[in-house]
Amino acid sequence: MIKITVNQLKKLKACQSGIDWFIKSKKKTLKTIVSTCLKNNKVEYARWLLKNLLTKEQNQLWAIYSAELVLSIFEKHYSTDDRPRKAIQAAKDFRADKITITDAVYAATAAANAAANAAVYAANAAAYAAAYAATAADTAYAVTAVADAANATYVAYADNAAVNAANAAADAANTAAIRLKTNKKIMNYALKLLGEI
Repeated sequence: MIKITVNQLKKLKACQSGIDWFIKSKKKTLKTIVSTCLKNNKVEYARWLLKNLLTKEQNQLWAIYSAELVLSIFEKHYSTDDRPRKAIQAAKDFRADKITITDAVYAATAAANAAANAAVYAANAAAYAAAYAATAADTAYAVTAVADAANATYVAYADNAAVNAANAAADAANTAAIRLKTNKKIMNYALKLLGEI
């Protein structure tokens, strides 16, 4: 059970509003903090904390998982466009030393150029998460890039894609439920990587 303290948050350079929220919530374990963040619409706090607790390799795995989570949404709308799937596979292959960094980045770049409509969020999530995961081993900015991919921007695109895809067929309550379900899956995977689940 991972315990979180104010001192630890300060060492991780948490923002003051995040520290204040943490103190007010009175939660002390990582699992309860993440759960409370989800319930209180503070998903960005949970993502930030998890990103900073995960290792570089764990962040890579989290980024790939998050991209895969919404891949079916993209493919439902663009069944003939396999670029996001190829980008995710390229990230996995690079991690397994099956392809070069150039091949991995090429696949990710191709995926980033996938269709430009609501489902493009899923493509971008897949592409950028895969690209950052693939390049992490060889670049100076890798830790930050992978963390960003697994955290704020690209994972946010991923769960937004789930919500956007659902909007056509669901009312606001259902959309919120889908968003929450997607965020729970993303957070639970990170907790699993940290041995909390």
